Amino acid sequence: MANSNKLIIIDGNSLINRAYYALQRPMITKDGVYTHGVYGFINMLSKIERDYKPSHMVVTFDLKAPTFRHKTYDQYKANRKGMPPELAMQMPLLKEVLDAMNIHRMEMEGYEGDDIIGTVAVRGEKQGLEPIIITGDKDALQLATDITKVLITKKGISEFEMFDASHMIEVYGLTPLQFIDYKGLRGDTSDNIPGIAGIGEKTALKLLSEFGSIENLIKNTANISQAKLRQKVEENAEMAILSKKLATIDTNVPIDFDFKDLECVEPDYEELIKIYIKLEFNSFLKKIKKDNLDMTAAKKDDGAENFDFKDDEALKEDESKDEIKYENVEYKPVICDGNGLEYFNKALEEDEQICITAFSDENHKDRPEILGFAFTCGDKVCFVKDTDLTDIEAMALRLSEKQIAIIGHNLKADYYALLSVFDFKRDGNIFNTYFDTSVAEYLINPTGKEQELKTLSLSYTSVDLMSQKEVDGLTAQMDMFSNPAVHYSKYAAEYLSAVMNVYMRQKRKLEQLELVEIAETIEFPLIEVMASMEKEGFCMEPDVLTEIGNGIKERINELTKKIYELAGEEFNINSPQQLGNILFEKLGLPTGKKTKTGYSTSAEILEKLKKDFPIVALVLEYRTISKLNSTYIEGLIPLRAKDLRIHAHFQQTVTATGRISCTEPNLQNIPIRQELGRKIRKAFVPRDEEHILIGADYSQIELRVLAHLSGEEHLINAFNAGEDIHRRTASKVFGVPFEDVTPTLRSNAKAVNFGVIYGMSGFGLASELNISIKSAEAYIKDYFEKYSKVKEYMDEQISFGKKYGYSKTMLGRRRPIPEINASNYMVRQFGERLAMNTPIQGTAADIIKLAMIKTYIELRKQGLHTKLILQVHDELILDTPLEELEQAKELLLDCMENVIKLKVKLVCEENAGKNWYELK
Repeated sequence: MANSNKLIIIDGNSLINRAYYALQRPMITKDGVYTHGVYGFINMLSKIERDYKPSHMVVTFDLKAPTFRHKTYDQYKANRKGMPPELAMQMPLLKEVLDAMNIHRMEMEGYEGDDIIGTVAVRGEKQGLEPIIITGDKDALQLATDITKVLITKKGISEFEMFDASHMIEVYGLTPLQFIDYKGLRGDTSDNIPGIAGIGEKTALKLLSEFGSIENLIKNTANISQAKLRQKVEENAEMAILSKKLATIDTNVPIDFDFKDLECVEPDYEELIKIYIKLEFNSFLKKIKKDNLDMTAAKKDDGAENFDFKDDEALKEDESKDEIKYENVEYKPVICDGNGLEYFNKALEEDEQICITAFSDENHKDRPEILGFAFTCGDKVCFVKDTDLTDIEAMALRLSEKQIAIIGHNLKADYYALLSVFDFKRDGNIFNTYFDTSVAEYLINPTGKEQELKTLSLSYTSVDLMSQKEVDGLTAQMDMFSNPAVHYSKYAAEYLSAVMNVYMRQKRKLEQLELVEIAETIEFPLIEVMASMEKEGFCMEPDVLTEIGNGIKERINELTKKIYELAGEEFNINSPQQLGNILFEKLGLPTGKKTKTGYSTSAEILEKLKKDFPIVALVLEYRTISKLNSTYIEGLIPLRAKDLRIHAHFQQTVTATGRISCTEPNLQNIPIRQELGRKIRKAFVPRDEEHILIGADYSQIELRVLAHLSGEEHLINAFNAGEDIHRRTASKVFGVPFEDVTPTLRSNAKAVNFGVIYGMSGFGLASELNISIKSAEAYIKDYFEKYSKVKEYMDEQISFGKKYGYSKTMLGRRRPIPEINASNYMVRQFGERLAMNTPIQGTAADIIKLAMIKTYIELRKQGLHTKLILQVHDELILDTPLEELEQAKELLLDCMENVIKLKVKLVCEENAGKNWYELK
């Protein structure tokens, strides 16, 4: 631990309050426990420890019992609102965390946390320590000295300001002790300290600069020059003295402690792990130091069979109401050394299922290099080295041919490596994916952020596991391991042991949550499809992109000149501070919102001004196309691999609704509303001149899903008759004949249609259509009157969410919505919107995934060379040989439109073209 003599004293109540209100959206476990206050507190605590490296630490808390101040003045803190229940439930959790961290905490009836802080600080100075008080309460400033520092939290949970005695004088013109007199004179509304009525900040500072203290002021009231002020002081002298007493921190609390108990020591990691698992703090779990995992035990041991596994006790907690318990599985490592196929064949004879992992460099830009391949065989894990690629190829092909049930973790990476290195026949699925622990965890907890095996192993089994990065790092140290293959075989045994242990527990969890069907029919089969899309990639012509970029740069230069002309000077348009000064000070535009760092130039503020002020419209366009240039011109070209393709990463374990996301680069997010954005798609082409692109896009799939789920006959009939649904809605809601619906009415109806899906309020619709809130609310009311089944359905979803705490798609996907029962109105409203929207958006996501799987399988079954290369929300794109064009078009349309039976027809718009731009 640290060798300094710094004593950190933390105001526990203040910091958890600050953390609770700093995070915009609450963090809630799947059991409905709010945790964001504790989460933010731990983050602040980590920063404090990094920055100050304390030798001693203590956290103080208030208790509910009245203090001596309440007994002295019964109105003390009388106007304080009670702690929100969502925060109150976190107080005992925070104390559990601190206890597990072995951080001393103090609280005492009759005294506030501030009094304990002051007492510890004074005694700490006498012990030769340097106290640093961390709080958001400026009352503690009175404790600052030349030695004791007070760190005040300023913004959110990341900014602090340090005060000692001299900085107090610089900022406030007061000594720390005078700060008590200052509160005694002007009072404190937050604590309901009365002070002297009518004396504000300036007057209090003036009096203290002249008289020094309240006591001296009262003795010398005759010297107060203003008669009215003199009268106020004389008439309220006792109240001023009382107020000062209430504001004074007691530094002599009779609390017994030893500074040795405050010394910083290592946490109780075992207990801390249990708490972090309970609170679902997966990011913190990853940071916990390993106390038992000692891979260096293999330093002088080249014999893989003799590997000494750490002796972790199996976690034996109830997994369900029927108390199923599991013993942890441990495999022995074996290096195959040329007889990999022999072991593999034995494994296939012994087991219907096999757990695998392929070690690769995971370089998605280029062809990956297989570093090794591991699989379970009886009580062993067999590791085949990269030198035995022939064996690995044979094993991969046998997995495909025999359709062996495969278990693994993040199998997409394994499949990507195998697909990139070896060739497989075209006759349906290549791999029979039986279970993937990363995907299973996503289904179990779709709002969680972590599916790493290391985290899951800790969470489900309490067994710590090295990450592959750590393994790679140790393997690189050749002085530690004479044979890297030995090291990898040991890691492979631990890795696949962890996979199997997590799998056993997750499988039961999927059964309990009724998620087996969606796992087996959608999520597990989809893994291979996405690995294949990543491997295929999308051809990109950099020359086309560069040409488009040149056009964008010319437009940026034009906009820059026009903005400078309207501003009357040159400035940095990308600087919010300089832009704010130009718009709201020099040009005097209205609604300027000034913050501590200057005027806000957010898109929300500028959008309100663009119609009336040309410079604002130009600035918004400048921002849009500048982002286009940096993200999709300069950003895309370096991502092209040696095979001339962009190999984007597709993620199925990120969005809570079930939608697939795309990264590095995000091809789903190339803007198409502006022509310049659409032109970027011209750079994406088929693999060669003998190929062509096919794209098919679902028409209004979410509205069709809404019609199906709600059973609203008017919507169902309109869709099945092939009518313009927005025109039909306008006709019904606005009471005009179908043929008389104007473009404006249709546009308004379209906003209402989609607004209903997303639970849009009258205020939101009013902003969207630029109409009054009253008119917007009338639109929504009329909509629900005309489409009463939709209203009934939405109400049912809210009721279901409130009763069960989650929403459910048509195919069984779950999304926890603990926000729906929050005491905070805004949070509760957010939860209700999620309850209405998630089943619709989630069902649409499930349908497109089913279509991807069906298309992929049919292409292979029919022996076609056409490849599925991209999914963009409701659209699928194929790269097909010209001779397969008609067959592939028919296949894609059939797979998408007939993938599932709904009460409404699923309709797709299909196009072919020589580049992505031509598909729309």
